Amino acid sequence: MNSHKYIFYAILAAVLYAVSTPISKLLLNHLSPVYIAALLYLGAGIGMSFVAVIRKRVSNTIYKSFTRKELPSIFGMIILDIIAPILLMVGLNTSHPENVALLNNFEIVATSLFAAFIFREVIPNRLRLAIVLVTIASLLLSFEDIDAFKFSIGSVFVMFATICWGLENNLTRKLSFNDPLMVVVIKGIFSGLGSLTIALLLNEVVLYVSFILWALLLGFIAYGLSIFFYVTAQRELGAARTSTFYSFAPFIGSILSLIIFFELPKVNFYIAIILMAIGSYYASTKSKKHTLDII
Repeated sequence: MNSHKYIFYAILAAVLYAVSTPISKLLLNHLSPVYIAALLYLGAGIGMSFVAVIRKRVSNTIYKSFTRKELPSIFGMIILDIIAPILLMVGLNTSHPENVALLNNFEIVATSLFAAFIFREVIPNRLRLAIVLVTIASLLLSFEDIDAFKFSIGSVFVMFATICWGLENNLTRKLSFNDPLMVVVIKGIFSGLGSLTIALLLNEVVLYVSFILWALLLGFIAYGLSIFFYVTAQRELGAARTSTFYSFAPFIGSILSLIIFFELPKVNFYIAIILMAIGSYYASTKSKKHTLDII
C-alpha cells in the first residue's frame, strides 16, 4: 500500500498540534493548567463528535467495532491522557514556550522505546541515532542554568508528559484499526471529564466564557483533528515511525512561540534545536540500504 498519504496525515497532525504550545501559554494567564488541560480534551471530544455526526450522514464506511479485549488499552489511554496534558500545562506555566515546544520532541524517544521494549516494534539504526540526539537536546533544554547545572522544574514536568504520551501512543496504536474518529471522541470526552473533575476538586473552574471558548476551539484543532490524523497515520506507519514525522510539530511550535512572545532564547536552545533537527532528519528518513536491526 502506498504510504505517502499516511505520511501526509502524520505531518498534518504535527502542524495542527504545533499551535497548541504558544496559544496555551497565553491562556495560562487567565486559566489554571488543569482547567486548560480539561478544556483542550473536551474541545477535541465535542468537536469530533459533531464531525462524526456529519460523517455518518454522508458516508457508509464500516469500521471494526471495539471489543472487550481492547478495554485495557482504552482505559490506559484515557488515564494517560488525563495525566499528560496536566503535566504539560504545569510545565508550560513556568517555562519558556519555545523550550517546551522543542521538548515535545522527547515524545519520539519515549514512543520508540516503549514500542521496542514492550510492543516489540522494529527500531532502525537511524532511529536509534535520532533517539540519542533528541535525548541529549532534551537534557540541554532542561537546564535552567547550564553553568550551575540547575534543572528547570518546568522542563521536568514537560518530559514526564512526553513519557506519558509515548506510552499512550503505543496503546492508541492498538486501537488504530478501529474507527480513528471514535478513538478521538472517547479520548477527548473521557480524558477531558477526568481533568475537569480534578479542576473542580481544586476549585479552579471559572466561567470566563471567551477564554473557555478559545480553549475549546484550540482543543478541537490542535488535539481533535491532530489526533485523528495521527491515529489514521498509525494504521500504516506504526507508532514509532508516525512519531518521527510528528517531530515537525516542536519546530513549528518553537518558531510560533518566538514570533508571538518575541523572546531571545539562551545558548542551549540553539544547540538543542540543531541536535533536534539532525535527530528528526535521521528519524524520518531511511538509509539507502534500508537495513534494519531488531532489538
